[in-house]
Amino acid sequence: MSLLSDLVDAVTAGSIEVVDLTAPLSGDTPILQLPAPFGNTWRFEFEEISRYDDRGPAWYWNNFRSGEHTGTHFDAPIHWVTGRDGEDVAQVPARKLVAPAVVIDRADRAAEDPGYLLQIDDVRAWEAEHGPLPAGGWLLYRTGWDARGEDDAAFLNAGNTPGISVECAQWLAAEAPIVGLGVETVGTDAGAAHSFDPPFPCHSFLLGAGKYGLTQLRNLDRLPTRGAVVIAAPLPILRGSGSPARVLALVER
Repeated sequence: MSLLSDLVDAVTAGSIEVVDLTAPLSGDTPILQLPAPFGNTWRFEFEEISRYDDRGPAWYWNNFRSGEHTGTHFDAPIHWVTGRDGEDVAQVPARKLVAPAVVIDRADRAAEDPGYLLQIDDVRAWEAEHGPLPAGGWLLYRTGWDARGEDDAAFLNAGNTPGISVECAQWLAAEAPIVGLGVETVGTDAGAAHSFDPPFPCHSFLLGAGKYGLTQLRNLDRLPTRGAVVIAAPLPILRGSGSPARVLALVER
């Protein structure tokens, strides 16, 4: 128990900061918009049941309706056809939801080119400076896109958003030791990924390899390049392809 007690003491004292990487979830949360004839996810909807009134004099509560992939959310392997025989979100082992994380920051390049794609050489150059990607950990890709999160049009940017190249996605899936990829954009793939070969390579390769995705993250600029621990907590939806998630990072200060 001494390790857990030390952790609690450090959080209480502030020597370990808890950084919330989650975007608030509301009806204004930007969502992925696919063209016809494809189906689309629902926006988040809220319906009041009672609020200290005749419907319930002492309590306040609500119903809500939302897609699995709305807001900050977790992609399970079964979300994509290449991972159709893989884990649903309820089958993801809890131990994998707490993992080390590193941040590759390309916000400067995404500011110049909204469609900027991370390349294998970018990752290898990062590793040469900062050390190897963490085994069983998260690669968090910072593009500065979270600054657009309150503006639906700016966030979706007419489909011109940063992401990962086809070659890099395949390399991260097959050779990198990571458990998954986290991004600030509406999905793990670039906005133009529908025209890549294969389409949506992050989904295709990473989920097909049994790895995971985290999307619409915020506050990655508050994390160190390496050394943070991420807690990603999706709802354990039976047969679910994903879930909105509260994503936290523990950072030693």
